[in-house]
Amino acid sequence: MYRKGKIRNIHFVGIGGIGMSGIAEVLLNLGYRISGSDMKETEVTRRLQTLGCDIDYGHRRENVKEADVVVVSS
Repeated sequence: MYRKGKIRNIHFVGIGGIGMSGIAEVLLNLGYRISGSDMKETEVTRRLQTLGCDIDYGHRRENVKEADVVVVSS
């Protein structure tokens, strides 16, 4: 079990989805470093990028190597 103090980097697979993007934005506002991946660029992913989210397009193992936690479903 992780405690908040030990989690810094959170990666969302499918970050462009409505549920995942909302959770990612809340966590960004709380000061977490958020990254994500999705299959295509959308208005939602562009907005998250303007807020400081690092987004990769396409799902690859390399996308999650810096993550303390990987979120795959909201």
